[in-house]
Amino acid sequence: MYYEFTDDLKTGNSIIDSEHRTLIKAANDALQAVKQGRGMLELESNVAFLASYTKTHFGNEGSLQDKYEYPDRRWHKLWHESYIRDIELTYNRLQKEGTSPVLVSELVRRINILITHIKEQDTKVAKHIQHCIDNQDN
Repeated sequence: MYYEFTDDLKTGNSIIDSEHRTLIKAANDALQAVKQGRGMLELESNVAFLASYTKTHFGNEGSLQDKYEYPDRRWHKLWHESYIRDIELTYNRLQKEGTSPVLVSELVRRINILITHIKEQDTKVAKHIQHCIDNQDN
């Protein structure tokens, strides 16, 4: 499986889109490490980066939501916190248990959840931000 940064993932906000590209690359790197059998150390490193960068991105996105008073920012923050816990749980299990089909499946599921979140929620955030920016000029 390989994820592409397709039009349905573009939010129109350059900061958010750039960070989403980085997240998708990190997800692909982790999955490629599994597919190509590059070893546990590389897989762990890739998943560690994915977990860490997810925190960075969610923090940046949260700051934008606060700045532009996104109406659903409280819910969005709770979702981010839950997702961070989940991806860290996957990483911790990987460290303790090693790679397995079940754990790879869990990683793919968590990545799919993130992709769906981008498509369904982050596009709303970006539209709200753009609306605020457009109205500041008036």
